[in-house]
Amino acid sequence: MKYGIVHHFPGGTRAQYDAVLQAVHGAKDRLPEGQLFHAAGQSAGGWTVIAIHDSRESWERFRDTILMPRLNQGIRGGFTGPPQETTFEVQNLMP
Repeated sequence: MKYGIVHHFPGGTRAQYDAVLQAVHGAKDRLPEGQLFHAAGQSAGGWTVIAIHDSRESWERFRDTILMPRLNQGIRGGFTGPPQETTFEVQNLMP
């Protein structure tokens, strides 16, 4: 089942997001293996990222082997703290 993740970074900015995206995805137009959808933007009080993975396992693999190790190393110009996270099983994904 597809799996959704919503990350909200309180006080986050586009510049911080761009730094993290480059470090984690390698390019603005490339999705990691298993990720089907990615959207991000300024939201009330910070920056929000929404991602859809092809499965919960895909998300956990990305989180544990790529995302968290890079965030824990520190990304110059990136977010200064962890996100508020919400996850959900995707019941419907439309193009």
